[in-house]
This record gives sequence, C-alpha cells and structure tokens, in this order.
Amino acid sequence: MLIPPLPGRWEYLSATVDALASSFRVITFSLCGERGSGGRFHPSRGLADDVSRVGDALDDRGIDRAAICGVSFGGLVGLRFAADRPERTAALVLASTPGPRFHLRPRHLMYARRPWLFAPLFVAEMPRRVRPELAAALPEPKARVRFSLQQARTFWRAAVSFRRMRQRACLIEALDSRDLCPRVAAPTLVVTGDPTLDFVVPVEGSADYARLIPGARGVVLERTGHHGTITRPDAFARLVRDFIDGHRHAAA
Repeated sequence: MLIPPLPGRWEYLSATVDALASSFRVITFSLCGERGSGGRFHPSRGLADDVSRVGDALDDRGIDRAAICGVSFGGLVGLRFAADRPERTAALVLASTPGPRFHLRPRHLMYARRPWLFAPLFVAEMPRRVRPELAAALPEPKARVRFSLQQARTFWRAAVSFRRMRQRACLIEALDSRDLCPRVAAPTLVVTGDPTLDFVVPVEGSADYARLIPGARGVVLERTGHHGTITRPDAFARLVRDFIDGHRHAAA
C-alpha cells in the first residue's frame, strides 16, 4: 500500500509504483479531496479521512493485511494506520516522513496563510531546492532532463491544489506523532535521504522514528534527499524488497 506525499496525487509516484511492482502487488490512491479520490478532505478531522482510505482500499480488494509504505506526508498517514490497525499492518515503511518535532519554516508559514498569493514564489524556489539532489541522484544531464520533463507532464495532467497542500502542511504542524510510535507493532523501515540533500524535511527528525518505534530499522537512500522515491525508484524498491523479504524469511 503506497500512500502519496503532500501534493496528494498518486501520479507523482508512478515511477515508484512501477519499481515496486516488480516484487509486489501495489495498491495506491490519491489523498482525500483530490480528483478521483472518492472522498472529501475535512481538515478538522486531521488524518482520519486518509487513514480510513487505507482501510477502504484494502477492503475493496479483499486484503486482510499489507505492507504500508508512506512517502513524506503519506508516512504520517501510514504511521497512524499502523498504530490504529496493527492487525492489518504486515510491515511499515516511512520514507522521508516529517519527524515528531517537525515545524514549518517561517516563510512556509507565510505561504500557508495566502496559498494562492504565494504559490508563484513557492514554485519559483523549487529548482533551488531540488537541483543539488537531482545532480547527485541523476549524474547524467540527459537523465535529469528526462526526469524534469516527466515531472512537468505529470504536473500538467495532475495539477496540485495549493489550498489543500496548505491544509495538509498545517496538519503536520499541529500533529505530535510521538504518541503513535510505541503503538506500532509491525516491522518498520525508516528511509531517509542524505542530510545535505534534503531541503524539505530535516533528516535528523525523520530518523527519530527509527529510535521511537520499537525494533525499527533506519537506512539512508544514498545520493538522494527528500525525493529519493522518485529520483531513484529502483534503489528505493530494492531497499523495501530486501527489508520485507528479510522479515518473511525470519518468520518462516
């Protein structure tokens, strides 16, 4: 079960879906409020609606238990699901998930107050945030061009809502996920990028989950920052496959 990040649309993880599908049956969806999600987004309910979507997606396919993999904001949804529904969580993977002490930066709080007014500024600073990571993850210039064009096509087909991004960002700001961690019983893998390349979520905060969740294991997806699930999807899929296969063999 692959849960998307803050923009909410599953399409941005299509390369990740393809990479994971070489080893797993992959189920994903867009977060509540997005086109085609089948559910409304109620900020007053916090993560509850998206957590319910995870259970509904499993029910619709007659699946009792699954490995739950959440990317960035989606990791908080996955963490909440694993804490609330341990009997349905075979494993938990948290990829670049905002840490328990995460707070928005002052300029992002400013963006959140007027999302449409500051959306151009948010978009304008994006190349500066991702350029170092792309150079590390995709050393070949042609590969970086292909990746950028693919992301632009996805943005054109699956445009994001800055209003809903603001609302989700405010949920992260208000959430204290430390209380959820001791309730996670499933084997857990915490994936982070290089601390020098993640300009979105502090890696040290994400890595806290490896300490707070009983028995969790932490690993760095090399040559990536915050976007390793899409810049190096095959490497990410190998980490997930090796982790889950290891626990399957141990259980057997």
